[in-house]
Amino acid sequence: MLNTTGRLAPSGRGRVFLTLALLLVGALTVTLLAAHPADAKRKHKKPNTVKVMTRNLYLGADLSPAINATSTNDFINKNGQILRDVDTNNFPVRARGLSNEIKKVSPDLVGLQEVALWRTGPVNLAAATGGEKTATTVHIDFLKELMTRLNKGKKRYRVVKVQNEFDFEAPADYNGVEGDGNLPGINSNGEIDGRLTMRDVILAKVGAGVKTKNVKSGNYNTIYTPVISGIPVNVERGWLSADAKVRKGKWFRFVNTHFEAFGAPEIREAQAKELLAKGGPLRSGSMPAVLVGDLNSDDNTVSADDALAYDALKKGGMVDRGTRKMTFGVDSGIITDDAPTDFNQTIDHVMTNKPNKVKLVKSGVTGTRPANGYWDSDHRGVWSNLRVP
Repeated sequence: MLNTTGRLAPSGRGRVFLTLALLLVGALTVTLLAAHPADAKRKHKKPNTVKVMTRNLYLGADLSPAINATSTNDFINKNGQILRDVDTNNFPVRARGLSNEIKKVSPDLVGLQEVALWRTGPVNLAAATGGEKTATTVHIDFLKELMTRLNKGKKRYRVVKVQNEFDFEAPADYNGVEGDGNLPGINSNGEIDGRLTMRDVILAKVGAGVKTKNVKSGNYNTIYTPVISGIPVNVERGWLSADAKVRKGKWFRFVNTHFEAFGAPEIREAQAKELLAKGGPLRSGSMPAVLVGDLNSDDNTVSADDALAYDALKKGGMVDRGTRKMTFGVDSGIITDDAPTDFNQTIDHVMTNKPNKVKLVKSGVTGTRPANGYWDSDHRGVWSNLRVP
């Protein structure tokens, strides 16, 4: 039958079949869409990312002159110079720059190293030889200063864990006055005791959906033990870890550490192997682990021997997720505005043991120029934006 346009029109039965066919196609389309709603959403879902940061604060002085002292009096004089260097390097001012670095990058998790606590007290030679430490007057607390700056006007970060490490007290000639020492039977200039407690810290961002649990820490079994003026001194180092969940991502382990800066490279290598050993924090099972820290080791910017720790981590399955930019200046020393700035080593790292799950989106450095008349540290900060499951 022809319709009014001259085209063949479907019969009544044909119209019924056509209608049924259209209904079936429509129903099938709805069924397919209903069966795979996640596919449609997945196309628009942004991947979950986590931003981490490692920041060495610089303890404020070079300890090697005291470590290498040639006599008791020389040791006491060098200790006094160390305390004066700490004052010169003015952490309350440097904390302003360091807090601005962290606020600008806005990492979810931060690993801090060399979070020094400097204290003073009456002369007590026994403290330097293994006796009870008595210097309790706070000279400068790096953690308190930094957190005050970070959370000024608004709480931005919380302390997840603090790990105490090297803790040493000894007489010091802080005032530089000859012959005013208080050591019985010793003609020295040491009028007070100076005490350094080294700490590493993990911080978590507040109000960013960062959850932490299973928080742990420990000290390494292998440590540097120099003999100073005939006295063996144990230089404790350690690590901290926390299982973390950031926003809608899955749980992963965040580990922060500071390998030994002095002594034989084999010490750092042994510390790296302790992280990887059975029961170590990098043995995270099916859960990814992210390691941040000052490793004092690298495979191409330091000597071959100083690659031992970094190589041990790589052999243990760790893969770099940081930057290849230089992060440390060996000659930075006193870090006022006119100090040398020859950053020439990459020893601050971000690594993972699950490279197939933890991908690097972007990484960079902070502290690339002086602020407020000082370098923030003799290290640069390293941050990485990571894509996690």
